[in-house]
Amino acid sequence: MVFYPPPWVPKLPFDPPDSITIGEFMRSEVHGRRPIAKSRNPFTCGITGKTFTNVESYQRSDAMAKALAKTMSWEPNTDSPWDKVIGVFSFNTIDYMSVLLAIHRLNGIATPANVASSASELEHQLRSSGAKALFTCLPVLETALTAAKAVGIPEDKIFIMDMPHHAQKPGFKTVDDLIKLGQSSPELEPLRWVKGQGARQVAYLCYSSGTSGLPKAVMISHRNVIANTLQTCIYEAVSRKRHGVETQAELGLLPFSHIYGLVVVAHAGTWRGDEVIVLPKFDLPEYLQAIERFKINHLLVVPPIVIRMLSSHDICKKYDLSSVRLLFTGAAPLGKETIQELLRRYPTWRVGQGYGMTETSTVVCSTSEDDIEVGTSGSLVPGTRAKIVDPDGKEITDYNTPGELLVQSPSVVLGYLNNEKATSEAFFWDEDGRWLRTGDEVIVTKSAKGNEHITIVDRLKELIKVKAHQVAPAELEAHLLTHPAVDDCAVISVPDERNGEAPKAFVVTPASMSSRNDEEMRAEIIKYVQDHKARYKWLKGGVEFIDIIPKSPSGKILRRLLRDREKEARRLKGAKL
Repeated sequence: MVFYPPPWVPKLPFDPPDSITIGEFMRSEVHGRRPIAKSRNPFTCGITGKTFTNVESYQRSDAMAKALAKTMSWEPNTDSPWDKVIGVFSFNTIDYMSVLLAIHRLNGIATPANVASSASELEHQLRSSGAKALFTCLPVLETALTAAKAVGIPEDKIFIMDMPHHAQKPGFKTVDDLIKLGQSSPELEPLRWVKGQGARQVAYLCYSSGTSGLPKAVMISHRNVIANTLQTCIYEAVSRKRHGVETQAELGLLPFSHIYGLVVVAHAGTWRGDEVIVLPKFDLPEYLQAIERFKINHLLVVPPIVIRMLSSHDICKKYDLSSVRLLFTGAAPLGKETIQELLRRYPTWRVGQGYGMTETSTVVCSTSEDDIEVGTSGSLVPGTRAKIVDPDGKEITDYNTPGELLVQSPSVVLGYLNNEKATSEAFFWDEDGRWLRTGDEVIVTKSAKGNEHITIVDRLKELIKVKAHQVAPAELEAHLLTHPAVDDCAVISVPDERNGEAPKAFVVTPASMSSRNDEEMRAEIIKYVQDHKARYKWLKGGVEFIDIIPKSPSGKILRRLLRDREKEARRLKGAKL
């Protein structure tokens, strides 16, 4: 049985355009973009208030493209896009989107990187993507320099993004330097794209662990992002119109390097004429001050931020949050009890959730403001179809019956870069077209209004979600096995009040370590991860020593048994499961 969006959801009025860049789509009013003259400034710094109009942002992006052409000796219609890959390793800034679109103007590919990455993790992304240059910012410059040097990116190809309260570092070109250079540089020739090129050409290489395994480069086409921008905006336009919302101020805190922040906030938000209030990272007072100062209406967050607001209610009460009408969470489920407590504190707010993944270049289903069912992730967005299958691949047709979610959508990506095995495992064709295996277990239910809703039950893919970040157990296991005190190991997720989940390692020590003190080894192993991995990958769930790691006859780690062991241990201790 194939599931479709509810009857009230408008169909896509046309096939998402497949022969233009994202930048052309974002500027053109032909495809339904809110008229630029009636749109708010796209990005405003939530700390300093600095902002640019839409036209100024376009001019900055164009100038940057011309400067990059001169600096990199690139032309729009020469060489392969794969020869023009540029990394972006920076906190959110009001120029972030302008940089991305400047890269596309040169027929290049952008690979946004998580600022929490360690030097070795960034090095892996730059090397595997083939990046030739790097945009970064002062707070993470040392990490950027270490990774860039390792892959051969010279310092004159490293450019600095402007950050609030950070003076620029001499010796590096800044974004403003590039813009000044571009303003006096020759105009670029128009891109000569053929029909269908936007559907085939990669715009972004975003890194994800997919349904299993180590992080892989997800190839996201121009049409993928254009499609999901249309899908998201058309879906939300129904309730926005009913509630008289033309444009609004929305929060731009989610990292633009993450697919949620990149597409839902930076692309869809500004395409529909909203103003994105940009914050570089989560700081509770700065977050609350920005809501009050800029009268933010739409909070796009992840569950740990909601939990922090509830645990810091005395601080929150000091700020005027009356402008908020909608809080929307994604990247991980938000529990019913948490939602109910939030609504008790802020009864005028609407709270919604959505579901998506990097491989769907973002939204698959979303809550409508007019059909909220606490705990679900809402209904399918336009142009999306879904199937639910049992472990044997048989289609499930009944409501409230769990199974793996399969998705079909124009936003489903091209596949994984240089990884045919992972691509063939995640994407497949049948008589109904091309599908993505999400690796997530879901149920379909009907809301009080009769609309089909999707609820995420569990993750079959075993990823750990720390805030909005994915942590692959296999990555941490591979690292732990290089420590002399680790003979075998397995990593699972455990509940974490602050971050939603945290990694916990089960470790088998070699016989040679039998005389050593457990606490010393535990501290040593934890520090070993802290020294080499991003903070969100640290073993906040702890380290437990066991005699043997449970495995199947084929050698696959049976993490389910370890999760069951952990749940029972927590139950006996009276901890929250």
